[in-house]
Amino acid sequence: MHRRRIKRPVAGVLAVFAVQTAQAQNEAPANPAAALEIPTVTVIATTPLPGLGTPVEEVPANVRVLTGAQIEQQRSTGLADYMNQNLGGVFVNETQNNPYQPDVNFRGFTASPLLGTPQGLSVYVDGVRVNEAFGDVVNWDLLPQSAISSVSLMPGSNPVFGLNTLGGALSVQTKSGKQYPGTALEASGGSFGRSSASLETGGAQGDFDYFLTASLFDEDGWRDFSPSNIKQAFGKLGWENESTDFDLSYAWADTDLTGNGLAPVAMLKQRYEAVFTAPDNTRNQLNMVNARASHFLSEQWLLGGNVYFRGLRTHTFNGDVNDDYADDYESLDCENDPNSSDCQELAEENAANNRTRVAQRSYGATLQLSATAPLLGRDNQFTLGGSYDNGRSDFKQYTQEATLTAQRRTEALGDAGLDVSLIGRERNHGVYFTDTWSPYKLLHLTASLRYNQARVELADRIGTALNGEHDFHRLNPALGFTYTPDTTLTLYVDYNEGNRVPTPIELGCADPTQPCKLPNAFAADPPLKQVVAKTWEAGGRGSLAGKRLNWSAALFRTLNRDDIQFISSSISGAGYFANVGRTERRGVELGLSGQWAALQWHAEYVLVDARYLSDFSVVSENNSTADADGFIEVADGNRIPLIPRHGAKLGGEYELLRGLSLGANLMLSSGVFLRGNENNRHQAGDNPQGSTFDDPGRIGGYGLLNLYSNYRFARRWEVFARLNNVFDRRFATSGQLAGNPFDDNGAFQANPEDWHHVAAIAPAAPRAVWAGLSLKLGALPAP
Repeated sequence: MHRRRIKRPVAGVLAVFAVQTAQAQNEAPANPAAALEIPTVTVIATTPLPGLGTPVEEVPANVRVLTGAQIEQQRSTGLADYMNQNLGGVFVNETQNNPYQPDVNFRGFTASPLLGTPQGLSVYVDGVRVNEAFGDVVNWDLLPQSAISSVSLMPGSNPVFGLNTLGGALSVQTKSGKQYPGTALEASGGSFGRSSASLETGGAQGDFDYFLTASLFDEDGWRDFSPSNIKQAFGKLGWENESTDFDLSYAWADTDLTGNGLAPVAMLKQRYEAVFTAPDNTRNQLNMVNARASHFLSEQWLLGGNVYFRGLRTHTFNGDVNDDYADDYESLDCENDPNSSDCQELAEENAANNRTRVAQRSYGATLQLSATAPLLGRDNQFTLGGSYDNGRSDFKQYTQEATLTAQRRTEALGDAGLDVSLIGRERNHGVYFTDTWSPYKLLHLTASLRYNQARVELADRIGTALNGEHDFHRLNPALGFTYTPDTTLTLYVDYNEGNRVPTPIELGCADPTQPCKLPNAFAADPPLKQVVAKTWEAGGRGSLAGKRLNWSAALFRTLNRDDIQFISSSISGAGYFANVGRTERRGVELGLSGQWAALQWHAEYVLVDARYLSDFSVVSENNSTADADGFIEVADGNRIPLIPRHGAKLGGEYELLRGLSLGANLMLSSGVFLRGNENNRHQAGDNPQGSTFDDPGRIGGYGLLNLYSNYRFARRWEVFARLNNVFDRRFATSGQLAGNPFDDNGAFQANPEDWHHVAAIAPAAPRAVWAGLSLKLGALPAP
């Protein structure tokens, strides 16, 4: 019997990312001409390691799909930026205020590079989970955009994707030389002193193929003291024959990012580019190797697996106000004797340099067997797999006394002292099974099951009582069905469960009486419980008017038990982690897309109602309702901060002339409550205790219009341009209640009684324009 020729282990994923399928899922479409050049294929990968793929009409979820060509067409800053502008349900909190350090939110769950942000999305690159071991954070700066072939966003608590899949899973597949032969060069520049360049080249010779890409990014930044530099590279070697496919890939990145973050509202009104304190710098150095193989055992049976190693070094340098200043000022009685030598010394030591070094090494493997074997005489496909991930984090934190300059930059006053030296280890085992059975032609049942076992160990190396061992395990089920009465309509219902375990950083910072600094200064704290998410989803998708109009609709509800939140009321990041009981995210997603003549368009609306369902107390001394000890009472029904209730995206692209296109993205978002206002009751003005609060506890909604254009003036040459924030709107996407020790002129106030209770926000970037040129050589694939 002749075996089926394998089309790469990612063939199932790539197929659904053809233009027609992407339009069916209400994504921003690619070049209109591409629809004539790419065949329609309708299968997607529903496991971290792609297998045989599942027909999209059999997937009981509002799965979203993208191609690298779509991202390239809009010249977004990166994957996160593209999703923010085009996908309903996705929005970004710019807490760090750096384009490569966004908090990406989907259905009220987050994948963020910022320690202290509860992580509720799992992210995979070529089957490797890239949520970092130390805090489950996701570093969006480590993969070149030019390496992306396809992306799938699977909503809900799909257990097959393992830990952290509370609200969804994002799976990225990279390019190969056989699929992307040819060479492309691109360079651009513009506002904020930004310049970027990229090179990609690929090809095949017989059974072998190769792909290589490298990119550079440099900018001064639009805020004060905010330069960033990014260097990335990715390479892949492949070999395949009639039944076997093997890929060996290597990813490298060296990034130097400045994220100046939040600043008081009054400070930004005086100077929009102002920063609270500086510097705030993060450096990442990545080396990652991944070997992946697939082999057809027979026509219906596919065995696949991967082995990876991931090494990441992260250095941070944050210049902050001295968190102990107010307590020391009171204990030294400086209000009554400000000229004493101790008080004069304290006045000079009003700042601190906080440095951290984290060396993370992780490795693991996945083995997966997929088959299309009939069950009771009916079509059936199942996948059985197992995974092992081992991570080791070597964390050190140093504090150095400093003083603030007139520009609110810190200058060191002495040597740095080692505060924390900690080894964190994580070992995760998982076994999963998923099966899709069609009892008859129109009905498809999908059942999944995954068992997760995790062990987290803390080893203290300087005697701060951080030693501990924590074990977690859980069996997560899923059950759903789709009904497809014809080729233009799919209806589905799905239930699934997922979990995430506390990370070393959370287990080391869970005591409200000893708040930690992020990056953390750890203390011996009580253990935390794992978070369990249970999701219901029902919806449909289809097409009308001869498949010229595509639609989708989904209702969802995710209930979290023992949710972990980071409680903070300081601009500089002091706070603690805590289980806060039950939380809920429920809502609706609606989408339309279509094509009329030379115009392609898409429109989406999402409602996310995110609330606490348990009563609890948290420290928030800058909240107007805080008691004498700084606590506020959060009640069942209060909305979770920083999650907008309403959002809408409208986008389109029009081919003005042959080779010349103009596109637009309009984003609309409602306002959000700030961190520190978890009880939703904070008000500006004076409270009964006589304290004054300068700002309200929420930030307003916004509308943002971006434009882009591409002109192919020769067969291989293309010029492009992008205009962001067309109307130069000033708004914020993130913030928290905080204390401001600076006066209206930005000078430090020695007496803490003069400090103001304020709202600190992350301002959005002003109007900006970039333009560039690209050259494509060889037989590059159609977009």
